[in-house]
Amino acid sequence: MDQFMESLSGFRWGKGMKVPSGQISTVSLQSIQSNNYNREILMTNKELIQQLYENFAVGDVPAVLSAFAENIEWTESDGFPLAGTYVGPDAVLNNVFMKLGEFSENWGVEVERLIADGDTVVADGRYTWNHKTTGEPCAVRMAHIWTFTDGKVTKFLQHVDSATVKELIG
Repeated sequence: MDQFMESLSGFRWGKGMKVPSGQISTVSLQSIQSNNYNREILMTNKELIQQLYENFAVGDVPAVLSAFAENIEWTESDGFPLAGTYVGPDAVLNNVFMKLGEFSENWGVEVERLIADGDTVVADGRYTWNHKTTGEPCAVRMAHIWTFTDGKVTKFLQHVDSATVKELIG
């Protein structure tokens, strides 16, 4: 994991994000590892996803990965540049997070609302980034479906207008 973190040191993860607060649904006990310390925090699944997006926005990749189950199934939409299903946190890191910079700069996620129902949380919002070559700002609508088991993310499913993404990244 340390070699991955070193390779990420110069990568800009985004412009920050906005995540609305909402009502509490399901409660999970989640261990968050960040900044070389551990702490136990009682959070809802919805709050865990909000924290995950906030961690991603500031580049705290270890905290993001610590929310994932060892067998997480992460699925990027067909037609998206990173399309496919990746199993395990290392596969997500190597095949998704580490590759965002290949076609974009300042990748960000702006969540407009989070909807929770039991072990499922849906994020509705948009991706924002700058075109890798021209620097032009780009944005496209997205939805993420997160599934929890025993306080860990076990499934992620991305919905995005892949044709628009391909057109924008040229």
